[in-house]
Amino acid sequence: MARSSLREFQERLARRLADAKTAEHRGLLGFQCGAENWLIPLADAGEILPPPPLSAVPLTRPWYRGLANVRGTLHGVIDFGQFNGQAPTPPAGRARLLLAGMRHGVHCALLVSASTGLRGQDDFERSAERDERPWVASRLRDLQGRPWLLLDTARLLAQPSFLDAGLE
Repeated sequence: MARSSLREFQERLARRLADAKTAEHRGLLGFQCGAENWLIPLADAGEILPPPPLSAVPLTRPWYRGLANVRGTLHGVIDFGQFNGQAPTPPAGRARLLLAGMRHGVHCALLVSASTGLRGQDDFERSAERDERPWVASRLRDLQGRPWLLLDTARLLAQPSFLDAGLE
């Protein structure tokens, strides 16, 4: 009986090690904002969760959706699709909050249309197209030819247009 338990333990351990190696190669989190597909490095991604109730903040731009209390910490919620010029994202259904600023010391959450899961650099090839938005690190194409945008979180969090959520 002890041998079968040891064998099962070894098999579980082998599976977990294989999964860990796969996770290392999947260092990007994919998400959608309206019609755009985005990627964020896992180191910047923080946590992704269903949107909790949001508290509105008066006299802010339409893309600043308010404050969310996530386990006792307030996060400013930015509708990332709307910030990028798309239609507002309803905070329901497949929508998610992506806590994107924690690594940089900023309590910021991006409201996104949906999470599309983990991806690896090998799943994409660089596109020659440029993007005028400074927070787009690069444009990529997946194996099916769909366009993706790689988010540079540090640049986004440093943009005056992103930091200025108040109405003028």
